Amino acid sequence: MSTLLVSYDLHKPEKDYRNLLDELKRYELWWHCLESFWLLVTAETSIELRDKLKAHIDNDDELLVIDVTGDAVAGVGFDQTCRDWLRDNL
Repeated sequence: MSTLLVSYDLHKPEKDYRNLLDELKRYELWWHCLESFWLLVTAETSIELRDKLKAHIDNDDELLVIDVTGDAVAGVGFDQTCRDWLRDNL
């Protein structure tokens, strides 16, 4: 299993991006403590996840998926639940 970072810029605020959010939330382990930034634990590669998610965005939106599996993490300002998830899943 890997931890994949997903970040996006969605350029149509009037558009309903519910399908994208539903797809991200279907993963058993996910972290979403920043507005357009997710961490997902999955057996998929970053390319596989990118290809799955790009079906839910427009051509002028941006999507970034990076494998961040490992021990290096630093943050500040998160509540205990968010810190615990990072500690336990990265």
